[in-house]
Amino acid sequence: MKTALQKSPIPETRAYKAKFLKEPVFDPNWHFHSEYQLFLVLKGKGTRFIGDSVQPFKTGDITFTGPNLPHLWRNDQDIDQASDIAWSEGAVVYFKEDFLGREFLQTEEAIRLRQVFARSLRGIEFTGKTAEKLGSMIKTLISLKDFDGMLYLLKILNFISKTKEYRLLASPGYTNTLKEADTEKMYRVYAHVMKNFKGKMALSDLAELTNMTPTSFSRYFKVHANKSFSEFVSEIRIGHACKLLIEKRMNVSQACYNSGFQTLSNFNRQFKAITKRTPRDYKREYTTNEITRR
Repeated sequence: MKTALQKSPIPETRAYKAKFLKEPVFDPNWHFHSEYQLFLVLKGKGTRFIGDSVQPFKTGDITFTGPNLPHLWRNDQDIDQASDIAWSEGAVVYFKEDFLGREFLQTEEAIRLRQVFARSLRGIEFTGKTAEKLGSMIKTLISLKDFDGMLYLLKILNFISKTKEYRLLASPGYTNTLKEADTEKMYRVYAHVMKNFKGKMALSDLAELTNMTPTSFSRYFKVHANKSFSEFVSEIRIGHACKLLIEKRMNVSQACYNSGFQTLSNFNRQFKAITKRTPRDYKREYTTNEITRR
């Protein structure tokens, strides 16, 4: 596992960079950088980590992340990707905070831009009609060059500064406390959990993996993930259960036991605590939305 990337993805002579991605995996490692990032998933699904937010991702999802906010898109088909069979596709836009000059951000005209930049420090996911239109705009931006691209980027920023169709991802108190050694340890933990969450998760195994005592590991994880290890495992399991309910059309009981839960009562309790709805309501809501979109 490589350590967190902090190298700029934008050439020094450019104000922004927009491109399509077509690779076996979106993110080979847990990383962060100093640029703002708009990211559209064109093909692929899996689990997305942004700060202390852990959620499933799918085709069509669009996120906006601020400077130095750690993120990772971990695809589902690890085995296929290792053989370059499964490919992920996306569109990404990077730009610098001061691409219009620092003085501009302090003007009255830039108040909404300052507000959306502040929200992006927690990560933003766009929803509804906003996500549909924004996806089309990001694709258009990639086709433009030079000053035409700059003007269109401003159009995109103006659009997202006005919308109310979004949700914030990382929790309000989240701050990036990761150092290079920490990112490597945390990634090993994430990788281990993603591979083994359907079975029993022994704290002693994770402690051994990170060369710590169980008590030290619990304390370390909570500091850097902004949640307890058990809460993190529950989020991974519930995220997987959501995909099973929707994509595999499993019933609640099947999704429960195929996601690593031992009892249906605990599954229902954890599901509602994390998604704010019961498994049946979640599945019903998704089905209703699918019919509405057709």
